[in-house]
Amino acid sequence: MGSRLVVSRRHLPGYRCLIILMLIPICLTTIFNHYEKITYFLRPIWDTPPRPLTYLPHYYAENTSMGKLCRLHGWKLRKEARRVFDAIIFSNELDLLEVRWGELDPYVTKFIILESNATFTGLPKALTFASNRGRFSRFEEKIVYGFLPGKLASKGQRVSPFSVEAHHRISMNTLIRSSGISDGDLLIVADADEIPSRNTIKLLQWCDGLPPVLHLDMKKYLYSFEFPTDPTWKATSHVYNQHTLYKHSRQTDLVLSDTGWHCSFCFKYLSEFVTKMTAYSHADRVKSKQHLDHSRIQEKICNGDDLYDMLPEEYTFKNLIGKMGSIPHTASAVHLPTYLIKNAEKFRFLLPGGCLRPPG
Repeated sequence: MGSRLVVSRRHLPGYRCLIILMLIPICLTTIFNHYEKITYFLRPIWDTPPRPLTYLPHYYAENTSMGKLCRLHGWKLRKEARRVFDAIIFSNELDLLEVRWGELDPYVTKFIILESNATFTGLPKALTFASNRGRFSRFEEKIVYGFLPGKLASKGQRVSPFSVEAHHRISMNTLIRSSGISDGDLLIVADADEIPSRNTIKLLQWCDGLPPVLHLDMKKYLYSFEFPTDPTWKATSHVYNQHTLYKHSRQTDLVLSDTGWHCSFCFKYLSEFVTKMTAYSHADRVKSKQHLDHSRIQEKICNGDDLYDMLPEEYTFKNLIGKMGSIPHTASAVHLPTYLIKNAEKFRFLLPGGCLRPPG
């Protein structure tokens, strides 16, 4: 009996080695398949948060004079309003573009829009705005349109989406300078889905003394205005001068609070979600064709789940764990873009309760 135990114990190291050898490829495969998730989960260890921003109070109430609103911000009322130029690089967000321009039309001098026939990842792209320009005919006199020939990826070639995006922004600077803008005018730099509120634009165009560059804090939503998430601040307003550049990155520490809405992935058709997922700078997050399945995307939209199954980008484990899971719904449609509410029947999919999307 004793000898048998000795033999068994002698064989244990061999079994352990076998188990370890079996586990190594399993672990490596798991790490490879879930590298981004693991990286995001460990972000609090390897990354540090950016330096803090300074949020400026934003005062507004209906029937309050512009003179008083300017004074509340520490600014002075101008004798005449600044001209406003609104500049965007356009992909395929037709519905949000209509909401944006409808919201800002009373205050904007020129709508500057740049479009390309290729995505940031080098795929062919329809000129969506150009082919639907008639839909925006009421804004025609204000439109400054630019076409940028895209860089198409050849078979087997990879195009850096961030490099292409940078090229778009350089081209936008040229288009802005050709729009008739002058020193002292107000330039709004934002993505198409970042919509400043009317009262924000009116405040910035009527007040003197505001910072020459100011980030715009916006309430962020995912898929529709039913799923509020953390606010964003990358949109900017510029008191234009010859050194002003079109950038969508941090340019100052100053942020004006509560200036509008950022509705990300807010599309009417499931096909538009697929286009966005494969076209923009983080297209590498699409790991398989299953990610692009319409039924899967539809389920994610109605549940408020991440399309890529990614973890939140947080710098503490407390915040990361607290924000894991589905985004809570809201039933409120108060304090949304005026144009959206006035055309609620047309844009039902952007409002609470409208999560179902047609294929497109």
